Amino acid sequence: MAGDSVSAADLDVERVGSGPRVMFVHGSIVDARRTWRKQADLAERWELWFPNRPGFAGSPPLERGDFELEAPMIAELLSDGAHLVGHSYGAVIALLAASLRPAAVRSLAISEPGLLRLAAGDPVADAMIADGERMYRAGPSIPAGDFLRAFRSGVHSTHDTPEELPAWLEQGARHAARERPPWHAEIPMTDLAEAEFPKLVISGGHSPVFELLCDRLAAEIGAERTVLAGRAHTIPALGEPYNSCLQQFLTRAESD
Repeated sequence: MAGDSVSAADLDVERVGSGPRVMFVHGSIVDARRTWRKQADLAERWELWFPNRPGFAGSPPLERGDFELEAPMIAELLSDGAHLVGHSYGAVIALLAASLRPAAVRSLAISEPGLLRLAAGDPVADAMIADGERMYRAGPSIPAGDFLRAFRSGVHSTHDTPEELPAWLEQGARHAARERPPWHAEIPMTDLAEAEFPKLVISGGHSPVFELLCDRLAAEIGAERTVLAGRAHTIPALGEPYNSCLQQFLTRAESD
């Protein structure tokens, strides 16, 4: 199965824990299990859903990764209501999913979405966008390792990139090289600002561009704003500091 025929029911979703449901949306390169491996402790209080995006783990692929096609799948998985958490490319998907079904969103927490155009006008951001456009144009025709290193350098990922990629990492790099660039997304800011659910925007304190775009995003949608430094863009890998921040936010959202 491929193309635009993938549906929410086709996605490979791991579910652990019990309590209010929390849906986690991973980003590029690595699957749900690897992205959210340090969030397992949250299952003591919450029912955690870890969907694999199309093309990851057991989920069938689309022709290419595309936030616009994937957001409706996540929106459908929200069912009768869930907290929604997204990181990087997954944060872009989460923002769009929340705008599609705001009544099903109990809260929205996102970290460093690749919405570089929110920082447009800043010389460094403009250069990142230009470099990113060149990288994605070249992506399908260059070695997977070369694309992966350029990608991770651009976002300040702290994941190790071995000289010889294991099969799962090469597959993730090839998938990312064909993704629709996240800064092409048109986020319905007004709709999200008017939505009543609590919102949180997290950055990693490593990049003036990501700080700027996260500041602007939080201001536009009416979100809380925090910085969790220590793992650059790879914020969920912080483990306890990220989990503590998220748990406090979710708990406040449940009590509202």
